[in-house]
Amino acid sequence: MFIRERTELLEKQILSPYATFAKDTYGREYPEKECGIRTAFQRDRDRIIHSKSFRRLKHKTQVFLSPEGDHYRTRLTHTLEVAQIARTIARALRLNEDLTEAITLGHDLGHTPFGHAGERALRAISSIEFNHNEQSVRVVERLEKNNHGLNLTKEVRDGILCHTGTKTADTPEGRIVRFADRIAYLNHDIDDAVRAGVLSLNDIPDELIHILGNTTSTRINKMVLSLVENSVGGEIKMDEVVGSAYLQLHKFMFEHVYRNPNAKGEETKVPNLIKILYEYVLNKENLPYDMQEVAEKDGVDRAACDYIAGMTDHFAVALFQEITIPKSWSV
Repeated sequence: MFIRERTELLEKQILSPYATFAKDTYGREYPEKECGIRTAFQRDRDRIIHSKSFRRLKHKTQVFLSPEGDHYRTRLTHTLEVAQIARTIARALRLNEDLTEAITLGHDLGHTPFGHAGERALRAISSIEFNHNEQSVRVVERLEKNNHGLNLTKEVRDGILCHTGTKTADTPEGRIVRFADRIAYLNHDIDDAVRAGVLSLNDIPDELIHILGNTTSTRINKMVLSLVENSVGGEIKMDEVVGSAYLQLHKFMFEHVYRNPNAKGEETKVPNLIKILYEYVLNKENLPYDMQEVAEKDGVDRAACDYIAGMTDHFAVALFQEITIPKSWSV
């Protein structure tokens, strides 16, 4: 018996009947020979970790644009915090931890440089209704591995797509990721906002502190416990009191941090930067070779969005400077 087969058998023995079993996956778009060691979901996790788009997350904004300091979150550290929270919930509910982890590691692969400001700017300037969750799916289906994609399982792709937006994931593991993503960013964004002097812990309403706690770990623990204790039969939910506080905290963060002019002042420069980059790469000759292939098949607008969305903050700024700043003339 292969190690993979033992793992698949063990899943059947120890996981909840509501879990998504690797052996029962709906499979990949292009069938492949199974690995002798890893299950299908474990292979998906590994493919994402080894992808170029995953590595680029370390230089993409989470909330604060290019913050001065070593301890602010990036899109990569956010992803890792989501993965930790989601795995904890999945393990406690006896759901498939490997599937949960694969979804979390891939959920933000399509995020633009400069966070949601970049996403809004790209959506406004392009002919495509750009959304980062849909772009994350496009990355794993189409753009990775020189435009061949990672050929992930249907369950992982569905969870990536549904971590935000109107559609709910088909699997309970995907539904966990949707909660874990918000739990992670609400709490680590409070930590970063306090560090940046944008927010004081005293600003958080007393009723939310009373329900959720006054430290990052206490709040995360309270939300996770509520999910674990109230999720039944594959339905992932919090109790009414914690769930309401969770939604109120989300609203509070939008009002005091995500739309704070002091915290977001630099974001006013993003639309013009994205516009200039977009107009520049609409000339196919300014696209790299792999993106020129995308332009030939899917149109230059699509390729321009793909290229810009894949950029790190650093690369986008460097290209903008190359385009807009005159160079010294020399003989």
